[in-house]
Amino acid sequence: MSDLTRVQLLWLQGRIENRIRFGHTVREVRLDPYRREVSFAPGSVFAFVRWSSNDYGTVLSRIDILQAVRAGEACATVAFVSPGAAILLQSFGWPKVERVLQHIDAIEALGIDPADVAPDHWRHVQNRLAANEPPRRYTRLRHRAWLHRRRVMP
Repeated sequence: MSDLTRVQLLWLQGRIENRIRFGHTVREVRLDPYRREVSFAPGSVFAFVRWSSNDYGTVLSRIDILQAVRAGEACATVAFVSPGAAILLQSFGWPKVERVLQHIDAIEALGIDPADVAPDHWRHVQNRLAANEPPRRYTRLRHRAWLHRRRVMP
């Protein structure tokens, strides 16, 4: 069994868009003009955005920030993600998805790759959104503390 977490991406213009917002893929396979499969190494953090519509408008807006797991580790099942992943954040509905995307943009504006952000921060954002409260900003100081913690406690 492979240690890679695989995500199926689909794009049908004006109907369905499953895409990766951030994350470092280790492999990509084009299945046909509309479908791709990307793979992530264990421990990798990535954002998976799903959107779909019908003749009457948007029917699904969703973002999941996930962490790839090793083969045999406990994980949650997530549609289009095989074998599954640790869920750091799940957000449904355009207003909440938009808030998460704005948070990601703010992190990128600091020059920090969102894939390198502390997983605990994404859990914090999830909890604050669930309580309809604004999440704390991720700062360079918080990021530096996370990098030191990761180095000391791998």
